[in-house]
Amino acid sequence: MFSASNLPLSSLKKNRHIIDHLLWDIEPKQLMQPRCGRTGEGSESATLSAGYILYIETMEKHPGLFLMVQSASGYAETFAKISDVPDALLAEAIQENRNREYFKMYPINEKLKEWLKKELRITE
Repeated sequence: MFSASNLPLSSLKKNRHIIDHLLWDIEPKQLMQPRCGRTGEGSESATLSAGYILYIETMEKHPGLFLMVQSASGYAETFAKISDVPDALLAEAIQENRNREYFKMYPINEKLKEWLKKELRITE
């Protein structure tokens, strides 16, 4: 098991670079897909977006919200566990996305996304 550093939500709020580069619609499974595939006309490379991905990890006793960095070259690394996220929101997202589990990782749901946007003061 890996060890990600703990990142309080209050610290994440102060990091505009991460907030401005959150990829809200990327799921853990998408990060693990092959980067190249065969087509009828040869091979095709997947388009990768660089930024930060939030996902729920259930490898430990209590689920947690984790932050992963994705580079344009396809390298991804989990580097922080976000603290101060209500357990009820995590549990609801896991339940709602139970059919989208990928190696004990779950995407966030709309309710958790909206809560995070409110906490991080993101306006669209």
